[in-house]
Amino acid sequence: MTPRRRQGGGVIVLTFVAALMLMLLPLPEWARMLRPEWAPLVLIYWCLALPGRVNVGIGWLLGLVVDVLLGSLLGQHALAYAVIAFITVKLHKQIRVYPLWQQALSVFTLVALGQLLVVWIKGITGEAPDTWTYWLPSLTSAVLWPWLYLVLRDLRRKFRVA
Repeated sequence: MTPRRRQGGGVIVLTFVAALMLMLLPLPEWARMLRPEWAPLVLIYWCLALPGRVNVGIGWLLGLVVDVLLGSLLGQHALAYAVIAFITVKLHKQIRVYPLWQQALSVFTLVALGQLLVVWIKGITGEAPDTWTYWLPSLTSAVLWPWLYLVLRDLRRKFRVA
């Protein structure tokens, strides 16, 4: 039995870079609270599609990059993304067979959990958010999930990422 050759690592990296760029994209004041959590969305997709390649370690590294880019406490997003990746990899066989609307509910739960971990850490350091609008990115992420899933799936198939 020959080992399966891994390919398409550049595509994975480029999707993470695109997600980070979308996180930094300037938006009008009214739209900032609606910005989806792009990095966790892409992380969830790759953890579902390739759990052997994208897992907790990649989640941790992505979270550290987000912490540096946002100037937040080092490790808070890393912890949240590692937990999201762990749960996604652990449940990937079940989540993958769900229809897209049920996957969107799972994504909502995972992103909200990540936000809960970040707000918990911010609360410990005295930076807790003031309003309920902090939780809107979980909702917009779930709404965007079906389209992001289809786009990333097509990219994965086109470039034969395995």
